[in-house]
Amino acid sequence: MSQFVYPVSINGVVVPDDRVLLVKNEREESELPGPDLTRRDARGVRGAGIAEETQWQVTTGPILDTWMYHITVADKNVFIVTYGCYSDGVGEPVLSHDSKEIGLSTESEMNGLTLPGGYKRSIATTWFARLRETDRSRSGS
Repeated sequence: MSQFVYPVSINGVVVPDDRVLLVKNEREESELPGPDLTRRDARGVRGAGIAEETQWQVTTGPILDTWMYHITVADKNVFIVTYGCYSDGVGEPVLSHDSKEIGLSTESEMNGLTLPGGYKRSIATTWFARLRETDRSRSGS
């Protein structure tokens, strides 16, 4: 098994119906769902981790961003990787024991959330923008 210098968190940006799937952690921050790789092998966990945390099946798309996030209250760094994901199902996401809340938020609600800047960048600047471009390409606009 690989050893990481920093804990690694691989998170998915899932946007069904123009709303992004977010969970709230014990620090009262919103974040993207995904596994903590300090607890498991890194192979094949992206979609499985999201399903484990939310009961939503997803197909993993492209890497959106990577960055080092400093968790001030814990005084530790975590290496974050975000992927664009496509929802393979319907229904409401299910709250796991790892999170305090779960829900869907619109792009315009991002600024009002306690959400790390890197996640906001992955959601709004990168994934929502790519999805809009794909929609324009399909409609011929």
